[in-house]
Amino acid sequence: MRFTVPILDPFPSVFETLSRSSKLVLLVIGVFSCCNFVQAQESVDWDHQWGWNAKEIERLGNAFWPQYRGANGDGHSAATSNPPLEWSEDKNLVWKKEMAGRAWSSPVVYGDRIYLTNASEDGLNMSAACVDRMSGKTIWDRVVFTNKETQKDFHAFNSYASPTPIVDARHLYVSFGAYGTACLDTESGQTLWERRDLPCNHYRGAGSSPIFFRDLLIYHMDGFDYQYIVALKRSSGETAWKTDRSHDYGTDNGDFKKAYGTPQIIEVTREGQTELQLLSPAAKAMFSYDPSTGRELWRVQHEEHSAALRPLFDGKTVYLSTGFSKGNLLAIDPTGRGDVTETHVLWQASRAIGAKPSPLLIGDTIVSLEDKGMLTAFSKGTGELVWQLRLGGDFSSSPVYAGGNVFCFDEKGAGYVVSSEGKLLQTNQLTSGCLASPAIVGNELIVRTRDALYCFRR
Repeated sequence: MRFTVPILDPFPSVFETLSRSSKLVLLVIGVFSCCNFVQAQESVDWDHQWGWNAKEIERLGNAFWPQYRGANGDGHSAATSNPPLEWSEDKNLVWKKEMAGRAWSSPVVYGDRIYLTNASEDGLNMSAACVDRMSGKTIWDRVVFTNKETQKDFHAFNSYASPTPIVDARHLYVSFGAYGTACLDTESGQTLWERRDLPCNHYRGAGSSPIFFRDLLIYHMDGFDYQYIVALKRSSGETAWKTDRSHDYGTDNGDFKKAYGTPQIIEVTREGQTELQLLSPAAKAMFSYDPSTGRELWRVQHEEHSAALRPLFDGKTVYLSTGFSKGNLLAIDPTGRGDVTETHVLWQASRAIGAKPSPLLIGDTIVSLEDKGMLTAFSKGTGELVWQLRLGGDFSSSPVYAGGNVFCFDEKGAGYVVSSEGKLLQTNQLTSGCLASPAIVGNELIVRTRDALYCFRR
């Protein structure tokens, strides 16, 4: 899908009547305007995932992992990527960069640069950094927000920098939930705009990562006190729309109203017409909105809360892991309107479903990593079990897919490579574990652990 600005034709007959000096002035102005227009046009030519310019991405090649869960938000690397199957503190290691602070946000990649957010242990300093992908050297690292105090009831498991940033050719967008959202210049790291006025008591910490939709930056604010989704203008940070969650949570306890999921844009064929939908997982419900206006289209209600996943779509069906309590995997027909809980849920699977790791769509299967290490493939058509493999350990990091294999990282440093048929191919070990999800670009595996950033290459 393309969204472009039309070009107006010039008027050469009028130009020819002007004096030589006037022509020169107009030519200089024209060149300047043309350059500005091309730059502006690139920023609104959103022909990849409704957020990036395809020509620019083509120049980047495989070096494009710009958001949580990669180029398409589904955990898949480019088809030509071929990362190493073995790694350690010295095997296939290109570089290792020690990291201070405490942050579970995932690294993002744009060309030869890696971007990531960070925070101090006490949450009083929140920062962003740019790292050279080839060498691991820091290009810039700066504090974005300082806080005199943090919210009460912070849960020790989360970090103060858990939402993953999102990047385009010129801008890095970082979010720390209610503590602030900012747009940074990718070259210098300087702040271009910021918002610190969006209320939400996250109670257990923030987790929703922002996404793009054309000129909008969209993310969730599902907390103890407020639950809503908001769209800001990418150019200025102004609020374009804000929509409160509409359903009844069935409780007054705000701890069961929280969620950490990341939205996803899909294109749906409904009644012979195509429409764009914004899939938005919340506590006790899954919502679909019009991404341009925030108008609710449909919702499916369920019993679970605190989901940290990103939903999947295969062109026809939406797949959702519902979150904590006893999580379920739902297959949903997205063509309904209103509350479609009883009419548009196609099937439901209830065992070995991850609450924190997002699932993968691989061929005709949905691969789910349960938090205690059970990796399971379900038939995407029926929800029936296809294969199952016990990895063990504790998992928060979402699995990623590259070269026909699934890569999984646990919280104590173990890394597993599993074939798409469920065969364990390799077990690897690092000195500390992952809560962030890895990025894969080309033949490189970029891993953030609790205390370091690694680049491995085949």
